[in-house]
Amino acid sequence: MHQPISITAISSISPLGSNPKDIWKSYKNDHHFFTEKHSALVAELSSELKKEIDSLRQSNSKYKGLDNSVLYAIYASRQAIKTAKWDASDNFGINIGSSRGATELFENYHQEFLRNKKADTLTSPTTTLGNISSWVAHDLQTKGPEISHSITCSTALHAMLNGIAWINSGMCNQFLVGGSEAPLTPFTIAQMQALKIYASAKDVNYPNQALNQSKTENTMILGEGAAMACLESGETSNALAKIIGIGYATEILEHNASLSTNAICFQRSMKMALGNLNPEDIDVIVTHTPGTIKGDQAELNAINTIFCNKTPSLTTNKWKIGHSLGASGLLNIEMAIMMLQHQEFISIPYLKTQTPKHIKNVLVNAVGFGGNAVSILLSK
Repeated sequence: MHQPISITAISSISPLGSNPKDIWKSYKNDHHFFTEKHSALVAELSSELKKEIDSLRQSNSKYKGLDNSVLYAIYASRQAIKTAKWDASDNFGINIGSSRGATELFENYHQEFLRNKKADTLTSPTTTLGNISSWVAHDLQTKGPEISHSITCSTALHAMLNGIAWINSGMCNQFLVGGSEAPLTPFTIAQMQALKIYASAKDVNYPNQALNQSKTENTMILGEGAAMACLESGETSNALAKIIGIGYATEILEHNASLSTNAICFQRSMKMALGNLNPEDIDVIVTHTPGTIKGDQAELNAINTIFCNKTPSLTTNKWKIGHSLGASGLLNIEMAIMMLQHQEFISIPYLKTQTPKHIKNVLVNAVGFGGNAVSILLSK
């Protein structure tokens, strides 16, 4: 890191809620947010939040044809820049990514094409990847650069890397970064089930067993939501947290959807993020761990390699809200920031975890299909 980067605002919409008080309250209880949809467990937005998204959709005739992934991004972005007190004159940049993009809209358009052998007029512009950042820029009336990308489940943290790079280059002083995902469709769920990684048990207390090394079957569950962070150059007085380290790596694939046994990419990304910092100075790691046997274990193997016998306290939110794919990394960042703010560790009810004495430095991990890992080091 050339210089620390301040996170001056973070906002999200997810099964946890959409305002900080509700989100923290959701984290403080031992309940998960899984319900059944399309004959599978998923983590959906609450009915109240769905109404708010529908109100946003109806507020502008141009928004009626947008996918939920775009509307979630607009909703969270509005909240974020309001908190950061940014406006269009600030000329801030935007980088919002998604793993799957306009999932539901694309599937609906394709079904219509199969029925009628014709595509709807707006099929292409409303399902392209750049759709998310460009609509957010339109909604916020910004004049800065707009970037969209998809790097599977590490997409949101790659957006954070891009924002940091732009700021460090001197080409921008502020960047809105994040991820958005609305993947709860029959076809997308079927794809996860085809990979044999989706949870099948529905009558257990905690169907997603993320971080549990004793599980005997894969327990990944899809969730939906969006999260955005406002980044600013240097250390600001209104910073929620500062980014003091970044790491990234890609490893040679053993399988299209798997990490190596010891997650070499995570070892490299965590080591890079730590820089000259002593591993003993890390208080908490927010893991990626989606709830799969091999994926969770590979990340834990990497953590054990880097931290040896002095592993920090480990936690995750996927036992509660599932895996929101491209948005998950920023939801992890939000979780980390809340622990820093409240100086309280968010534990996992089915695991005995060492509680840190204080929380100053938190490492956040994300990785996606293709073995592309990102680690972000936050400090109070």
